[in-house]
Amino acid sequence: MATRLRIEQDGERLRPPEPRVRPPLDLTLINGFELRRAGDPVALPFGAQRLVAFLALREHPVLRSQVAGTLWPDALDGQAGANLRSTLWRIRRSGCAAIEGTAGHIGLAPWVGVDLRDTSALAHRVLDPAARTDVSPSTISRFERDLLPDWYEDWVQADRERFRQIRLHTLERLAERLAERGLFAGAIEAALSAISGEPLRESAHRTLIRIYLLEGNKGEAIRQYVLYQRLLWEELGIQPSTELGRLVGEFGPPH
Repeated sequence: MATRLRIEQDGERLRPPEPRVRPPLDLTLINGFELRRAGDPVALPFGAQRLVAFLALREHPVLRSQVAGTLWPDALDGQAGANLRSTLWRIRRSGCAAIEGTAGHIGLAPWVGVDLRDTSALAHRVLDPAARTDVSPSTISRFERDLLPDWYEDWVQADRERFRQIRLHTLERLAERLAERGLFAGAIEAALSAISGEPLRESAHRTLIRIYLLEGNKGEAIRQYVLYQRLLWEELGIQPSTELGRLVGEFGPPH
């Protein structure tokens, strides 16, 4: 449909008014929820935060009935729909145009930047052996925190575990790539961050031990092996893999 043009008295056609530029919205989901508009924080009630976060975790618009049923599973269908409408009203009232919708679907507006999406895209570039992504020790901090760590709803936990696995693999790969460049301090930091994310993860301990050996610190490598061996024995009653033992020599079970 053509845009209606204003006409001056002398008949000269004018350009249509320029569309109003929307201020950028930036949504943080890693290590907690925060929404900012042009750099300033936007205060939203928790119910509104849940809705924005739920839609941010979906790549495409979602049926309104599915959103309502997921966020308010204990409510009757009619009440869940009313809760959704009320939450959307509160978001609009805040002046925050974070959600777009039709009669049947709603989704996150395309002008909302989401840190989880950006960080996940970076992770896939780091993990892609064919990509030439530059890495530095400053990249490590992007992968040290979980998705919405204090939220315990089922629809969050699956996405949190998915992102946790991505970030742990990325930290290990960052450690390897930094070590290849001789940046051993950053490599050790990345490997230790992976271990902190999952202390029983053998691949993270293996990565750290290899870095210690690469920089010539066999004593540190043996010490790390013994620490992991003891932890694994105390927690699960098992020994590290033979592959890990071969890196530093065989050890008996901890006493």
